[in-house]
Amino acid sequence: MKEFGHEVDLTTVCDAITYGYTASATDEDTGVKFLRITDIVPDRINWETVPFCPINEKDVEKYQLNIGDIVVARTGATTGWNKTIKHLNHKAVYASFLIKYSVDRSIADPNYVGYNLQSSNWYDYVEAIAGGSAQPGANAKQLGSFKFLLPPLPEQKAIASVLSSLDDKIDLLHRQNKTLEAMAETLFRQWFIEEAKEDWKDGVLADIATNVRVNATTEAIQEDDIYIGLEHIERRNIALSQYGYGSDVSSNKSRFKKYDILFGKLRPYFHKVCITPFEGICSTDILVLRAKETVWTAFTLFAFFQDSVVEYANLASGGTRMPRADWGSLSQYPIAIPPIELVQQFNDLVIPSIEKIHANLKQIQTLENLRDTLLPKLMSGEVRVQYQTEEVA
Repeated sequence: MKEFGHEVDLTTVCDAITYGYTASATDEDTGVKFLRITDIVPDRINWETVPFCPINEKDVEKYQLNIGDIVVARTGATTGWNKTIKHLNHKAVYASFLIKYSVDRSIADPNYVGYNLQSSNWYDYVEAIAGGSAQPGANAKQLGSFKFLLPPLPEQKAIASVLSSLDDKIDLLHRQNKTLEAMAETLFRQWFIEEAKEDWKDGVLADIATNVRVNATTEAIQEDDIYIGLEHIERRNIALSQYGYGSDVSSNKSRFKKYDILFGKLRPYFHKVCITPFEGICSTDILVLRAKETVWTAFTLFAFFQDSVVEYANLASGGTRMPRADWGSLSQYPIAIPPIELVQQFNDLVIPSIEKIHANLKQIQTLENLRDTLLPKLMSGEVRVQYQTEEVA
């Protein structure tokens, strides 16, 4: 097989490199999404949570994102973090702390270039040029000097296709999880809020759940214990897809069991609620909650998932430096206690969905591991893919 490609730098394969738009994000629908560093840090861009911005048509044309554009963070601890734009449901522009690299498609495939920017070689390079200062950062010229191997265009597309097929499967499973979650939340709201009966008993969260306080001392923590911090719990997402290990922990933590509910108890993190698919340890900035009876598990989860509980936690939180919720106040959030038969029916319908979500997460992890193993081998030419040479018209 032929030698694998020739060395180029990022600037060479781009026909435009531009800095982003300066504006304030808004939740008001202006018709134009405003992509920020915050939005490209997670594994996937969630366009539903990307805010909007006020912008005129001339600036939209100047800063508009298109499929295949690569956006790279240029400042802060996330310098070098990047995403290739693969999906767009709205007009979108990018913020000023991002740099957009528009690939010249006559010589390079945007997805192939984007996958090179997901490699360890890229992040090692960024660390070398930006990691030594108190406030990391890099400019377009510095980032554009990153070098990588560029095989013929058909082979680039074949490589990108292999990796994209894995990412597409991962994305499909994530979307399936969001659908399952949304269906369960909709059912909860319909049955227990919109159709709540006046003769249901008045109660509080403490009637159905308890705060589990099992301390895990530093000495008792094992290196392979699964560890959950606030950074591992996504906002408005009950699926727990990220975690660390006990080897990363340097202080006492709390223990949790499978199907316990984790609730971020610091004010900025009250939207962070998830259900655990395994047992492990977590930060003491997280409340570990457990249904008093198994039949209440699904009900308890979605009770804590309501915006009204977050608002209640905000009002009840105390402390001046970092306000936090305590179980003593949170447990008194008022709820209507439905008939146990209805609760059982809800649990029977929702728990299989939660188990499916957890099964999907395991499959996602397997696919991500495969992708991450293949990526450096494909980019170096250690593993080659078959491709057809494009005919010249």
